[in-house]
Amino acid sequence: MYCGSCLRDNALATELMRQGHDVILLPLYTPLRTDVPGVSLDKVFFGGISVYLEQHSALFRKTPAWMDKLWDSKFALKLATKRAIAVDPKQLGELTISMLRGEVGHQRKEVDKLLDWLKEQDTPEVVALQNSMLIGLAAPIRRTLNRPVVCTLQGEEFFLDGLQEPYRDEALRLIRDSISHVDAFIAVSEYGAEFMAKYLNIPHEKIYVVPLGIQTEDFTPRNGEPVSDTFTVGYLGRIAPEKGLHLLAQAYKLFRERSDVSNTRLEAAGWMGPEGKPYLAEIEQNLKDWGLAQEFQYHGELDRQAKIDFLRRLNVFSMPATYAEPKGLTLLEAMASGVPIIQPNHGSFPEIVERTGGGILVAANDAASLAEGIHKLYQNPEMANDLGRKGAAAVRQHYSVANMAERAVGVYGNLLER
Repeated sequence: MYCGSCLRDNALATELMRQGHDVILLPLYTPLRTDVPGVSLDKVFFGGISVYLEQHSALFRKTPAWMDKLWDSKFALKLATKRAIAVDPKQLGELTISMLRGEVGHQRKEVDKLLDWLKEQDTPEVVALQNSMLIGLAAPIRRTLNRPVVCTLQGEEFFLDGLQEPYRDEALRLIRDSISHVDAFIAVSEYGAEFMAKYLNIPHEKIYVVPLGIQTEDFTPRNGEPVSDTFTVGYLGRIAPEKGLHLLAQAYKLFRERSDVSNTRLEAAGWMGPEGKPYLAEIEQNLKDWGLAQEFQYHGELDRQAKIDFLRRLNVFSMPATYAEPKGLTLLEAMASGVPIIQPNHGSFPEIVERTGGGILVAANDAASLAEGIHKLYQNPEMANDLGRKGAAAVRQHYSVANMAERAVGVYGNLLER
């Protein structure tokens, strides 16, 4: 799927390169899938097939490198991921623990391959890990290269909390035990920094905030221009309960029950794994029971141009996540398009709304409050247009890829000065 963390990392690497820095972006598990030109290395480490085979059979932990290349090839990995794969933490406890054990886990051979490759390259000044579930690599990389290791925090706590016991507690213990091997942690929001400091027992002085940044060049703000006579409420995100599409559907029903509301639509888009199909079917059935089936459309996963076109058709945007989301990439994309957002008052959403002025906050996990927010902007198109203009300008000021790269370079520079 289009993974928000991969989109962020690819955007950061691209901008760092544009600014003249020498960057190598290494894919792990599968090739990176991005909706803009990717800049990752044409080689995959910890190939997903190898990781799986080594987890479930001791035989594959000793196979020679030439044999591993058969299932580590891009062709094999693309073939293996051609069908959507459920990423269910309830089924991935043992594998998660093994990866967190790094050199002493079942994937030791993959660690050695990565270290051997790194030793052949010009020694980098800094190595950055995508999230804390890769922290088992910190100690061997730091020891081998004698360079600072940075770990980004990008919302992996939701996956970790989904692990069944005893795997959850063991995973948290292993991560906490490896914190000393990481020189700095980068959070993508103030909320994320504060939460993860407590969640993983990370010293506050080790955490830096580098807000998300997006490439805004092809997002053209609508500037209040009406797209159609239909008032459209939009959602863009993974089709999963935690992202809150069902809450938005309930809020839309309550919004439509108001006597002054007519000529409206609810439209959704985003990647859907196999576990999301019954969830979406239930939402569609509820809308049918409420007599609103003709007003709803799911557009599937969108490439970049389709995403841009989708966002420009909206009057308001909401992704009412049921948990405290530390990121919010799609909110930035909606605001960059001049669309006001309506978000629950938790996680990173308050700081995004306060910093941009591009939306309103409503009570978390409350369909009635969300419906009230939608109705407020429906009744006040001038207010909605003003929020859209503010959001579009503020995203370009505070959440550009240039700002993200400069903040990241500042963190790297501090580590090197030490």
